Amino acid sequence: MTRRTYNVLMVAPTPFFADYGCHVRIAEEAKFLTSSGNRVYIVTYHDGRDIPGFSIERVSWGDGVLVGSSASLKYKLISDFLLFFKSLRIALRQKIDVIHAHLHEGALIGYVVGKILGAPVVFDFQGSLTDEMVNHRFLRPEGPFFRAMRALEWLIDHMPNAIIASSEHAAELLKKEFGCNPSKIHIVPDCVNPNSFTPGVLNEEERLSLKARLGIPLKSKLVVYLGLLAEYQGTSILLQAAEEIAKSRPDVHFLIMGYPGEELYRGLAAQLGIADRTTFTGRIPYEEAPRYLALGDVAVAPKLSATEGSGKILNYMAMSLPTVAFDTPVSYEYLGELGVYAESGNPKALAEAISSLLDDEERAIELGMKLREKAVEVYSWEEAVERIVGIYSEICE
Repeated sequence: MTRRTYNVLMVAPTPFFADYGCHVRIAEEAKFLTSSGNRVYIVTYHDGRDIPGFSIERVSWGDGVLVGSSASLKYKLISDFLLFFKSLRIALRQKIDVIHAHLHEGALIGYVVGKILGAPVVFDFQGSLTDEMVNHRFLRPEGPFFRAMRALEWLIDHMPNAIIASSEHAAELLKKEFGCNPSKIHIVPDCVNPNSFTPGVLNEEERLSLKARLGIPLKSKLVVYLGLLAEYQGTSILLQAAEEIAKSRPDVHFLIMGYPGEELYRGLAAQLGIADRTTFTGRIPYEEAPRYLALGDVAVAPKLSATEGSGKILNYMAMSLPTVAFDTPVSYEYLGELGVYAESGNPKALAEAISSLLDDEERAIELGMKLREKAVEVYSWEEAVERIVGIYSEICE
């Protein structure tokens, strides 16, 4: 029996595509949904990077926005207002079957559009709204607006016909903290394309050439990080761990890839006396990420947030990189017994965990190989999208 295909309105209240986090999930979902015969229309903010092969509709207002910038509040409010009308127009024009909403703002917009058109809504939940606002310092848990925002989050979480949770931890959060109906919640974890993220992407000559171009000592052991640079991502703690390692390991270098705040953290590295032991690349296009990760001996994921996903870990796994992470539920959900863990927020513990892999090359290689095997076997986008289409079928029939 041939499975039905769908016209999908994907609401993305963010400057898609921006080479990080939820943008990767949006792009990969849309790519594999399209390849399986569905039509996906991504409605997003006016700025962002276009990707060939995607149907992207943008609102037309405002200037660029920095991730986590408090100055972006006005931008967000107006962009979301315009995004609602753009979503409604596209849904009417393309005869949308299902609305697939990302982030809480997208779920709210999707719910209203869905009510007008009678279309079901899937909410792709990737973390708590209020927890994220606390992480980004938009809210204080003891502040006057926290309870109101928590109530709004509770309301939004109960609006959609189905919720996709990116981890078991996220699913439990929805059930226990926000009282969501378990029958509405479906776990579809972040996944990875192992054909793009593969350890053989560079030959030895290319590897040495890229190292030289980046100014990395050719014989150094290299610890790699790829992701946003921010306090809740553990960037300062990573640099403090690098300082600790530098005291006894002159052969170790840190390649830190990401944005924003590159200059801020470059300055912190200089204050810590490790400017010559760190290389900051700034923003790395997602398509180029495998080449840069292929330089690494050890990968690190020091994210502090306990509710958001951590897709970078899957990229590390697919690249056969032994991975050190803080002992958060989401990190353990991906890495399991194959991860090396440090006490959350403890730079000395992080340094010790990284050093343990640098000191035991045989163990590091074995862990890396097993992590790639797990990524290929468990975290396939093809299987994930099959599950998503099954959810569409369940709520559309």
